[in-house]
Amino acid sequence: MDLEKQPQQPQPPAAPAAPAPAPAEPRDPAPAGIRASDADRDRIADILRDAVADGRLTAEEHAERIDLVYRAKTVDALEPLVRDLPSGAGAQQSAQASHSYGPDAPAGPADNLVAVFSSSTRRGRWRVGGRTNAFALFGSIEIDLTESLFGQRLSVINATSIFGNIEIKVPENISLRGSGTGVFGNFEVVTLESVDPEAPVVVVNGYSVFGNIEAKPKRGKLIANLHKQLRKHLGH
Repeated sequence: MDLEKQPQQPQPPAAPAAPAPAPAEPRDPAPAGIRASDADRDRIADILRDAVADGRLTAEEHAERIDLVYRAKTVDALEPLVRDLPSGAGAQQSAQASHSYGPDAPAGPADNLVAVFSSSTRRGRWRVGGRTNAFALFGSIEIDLTESLFGQRLSVINATSIFGNIEIKVPENISLRGSGTGVFGNFEVVTLESVDPEAPVVVVNGYSVFGNIEAKPKRGKLIANLHKQLRKHLGH
């Protein structure tokens, strides 16, 4: 048989080429982080307070970081603020260590003293809170800690004076540190460092506009055994 004379069978049409896969769509960016709660901020603030009490941070550094703590929106923004610090002063001390003046970290809500065209005074035998906010607008505030009971080692006083006056007095045998600014006004803290490593630490952060903020020791006033005083005050 002559193959050349055989009719050629029609060939099926070639299948169309598969389309090239579409490029993968970029994934949504990872979430910025879990929203920070008040408990998260307080935990970081406690670590910072421990650090300033131990001398790991200066009062200026403490004030800057505390400001960032309460501005932070997410947990991711909080962690870098304590990355170079231990998890707390308590972790560095042995279980047998004596805490003559209560725990390092302040607890409980802040005390608020406000004087607007008026005066406010806190003196005598009273228990100092971990945080005290003092605001004077055309007024005066006096905070006398010379006979106070410290329920914790570190106490922070945030003072703001606008055309006003805030005066803070402390015993001679505690540690007193401060950081602040005076704009056409005065901010003065007489720094003290107690020889007792477990003595109370008072940190004064202040901002004065056409006003005055002063923190200094009161001569002749000493705190002896706060631990016994506190136990007696609490009825233990």
